[in-house]
Amino acid sequence: MLKWIVRRRLAAFERAFDYDAGYMREMLETSFTAFMRFSPVAKMAQHREGVPIDAWYAAKMISAMSEDCGPCTQLGVTMAEQAGVSPKVLRAVLDDDEEAMGPDVVLAVRFARAVLAHDPDADRLREEIERRWGRRAVVSLALAIAAVRVFPTVKYALGHGKACVRVRVGGIEKPVANTTSSSLRESAA
Repeated sequence: MLKWIVRRRLAAFERAFDYDAGYMREMLETSFTAFMRFSPVAKMAQHREGVPIDAWYAAKMISAMSEDCGPCTQLGVTMAEQAGVSPKVLRAVLDDDEEAMGPDVVLAVRFARAVLAHDPDADRLREEIERRWGRRAVVSLALAIAAVRVFPTVKYALGHGKACVRVRVGGIEKPVANTTSSSLRESAA
């Protein structure tokens, strides 16, 4: 009975976001226990307090892009669009165009990149986030950055990973700037 409910929810999720959750269905069919232990990560990824929505989604996009997962990046863009984030801002994040992002988004993007690269500059950026939006915003961004990375990692481990190629924003397909994990590490060195 529970599996039936979960299957229906996964199907609804796939329809709502035009996303292939095949790796989650595979996990569900293979081990219901494993799926139930994995599923709270989605709640963690949804936590947002204090941080502006466009900045929060931008940090999530940077995390998905760092894992080189096109479908996860597209999912983040789709969710952001449905939440009202401007396609212009989303394109700016994908293009790494800080001038077009706006100061809140730039701060979140730089913080996400610094965190992912283990760059000491994350300390300065964290202080700025806390000054600007409060400690809850730091916690929200930390959870978002960490949680979003889990999904592509599990997808790749289960053989469902796909590299970033093009992402649709506001009905227009566009390539994604190179922000993979290796380029993040290189920029921090």
